[in-house]
Amino acid sequence: MAERQSSNLPARMWNAVWRPTPRSLRLLALLGVIGNVAIVVSGGAVRVTKSGLGCPDWPRCSGDSLVPTHNPEHHWLNMSIEFGNRLVTFVVLAAGLAVFIAALRLIPRRKELVWWALAQPMSVVAQAVIGGIVVLTDLHPAAVSLHFLVSPVLLVFCVGLWVRAGEGDDPPRRLAGPGTRALAAGLLASCAVVLVAGTVVTGTGPHAGDAEARRYGFDITDVTRIHSTLAWVTAALTVIVVIALYRTRAPAPTAARRRAHELVALIVFQGAVGYIQYFLGVPEGLVLLHMLGSILMWITAFRLVLALRDRGPVPSAEPSPAPAEAAAAETPQPA
Repeated sequence: MAERQSSNLPARMWNAVWRPTPRSLRLLALLGVIGNVAIVVSGGAVRVTKSGLGCPDWPRCSGDSLVPTHNPEHHWLNMSIEFGNRLVTFVVLAAGLAVFIAALRLIPRRKELVWWALAQPMSVVAQAVIGGIVVLTDLHPAAVSLHFLVSPVLLVFCVGLWVRAGEGDDPPRRLAGPGTRALAAGLLASCAVVLVAGTVVTGTGPHAGDAEARRYGFDITDVTRIHSTLAWVTAALTVIVVIALYRTRAPAPTAARRRAHELVALIVFQGAVGYIQYFLGVPEGLVLLHMLGSILMWITAFRLVLALRDRGPVPSAEPSPAPAEAAAAETPQPA
């Protein structure tokens, strides 16, 4: 049975969750990726606008209210920005629950996809709890760093589900030699280290979420140089991986080469933004752009690793039958 198309958007959204196909499941997974990128950007907006304590309580915003109310100690704009970031978390949680239900309802069920999908709502809940710790510790830089670093971890599950939903369940067929695969894994690890170092720079610099928030006791010039050096190491590894992909004698991994080219472009972009923001005194807009670029680099590096193997075509599947159709199918027909 082909997937039914409907001009009714709510009905199509319902069918995507309750009567999923491989295509609709992959679309839901992509929405999860986009939502978690949005969390990173909205969290960055909280930092650069010094709105980290715009909602000074948790899980409530202020006092007994779940939503922003008049508070003489907190500007309404800061409260709105922080509350908006909390709302994005709820939206991403809803997307995670939707994709988990869809993975359960997919026929035939693919157990690996169910586990990838289950990790998403669970991780969002963990992130919300860490966000509460951030508020209750008055934006301690270690808590703020951990809160940001949960997003790349969560994106591993989101991107993993997005990629796996678009491929089959055959045993992995390697598309590159062990050396190239090791280089790609090292590149992913290097991107992770750069992300960690970036949180230290943020926790040392002026954009830690509030004017009175604690900072790491490091020299900003020193941590920035370390972060920059790690970024150059990542750039060098990327170039080496590109060369290795073109010299491999294995079947040409076209998708992997495409991911590597995208990573090169992102690194050039990130380097330019990083140096410009440093010499301009770290303006808020460039900080947000730099955070967006960093998370896109992480996603691309992870997709590069996944592109170095092939899992075969997507298993053919049918959408889950509607209740009326299921009942009709079970009704005995006259001879």
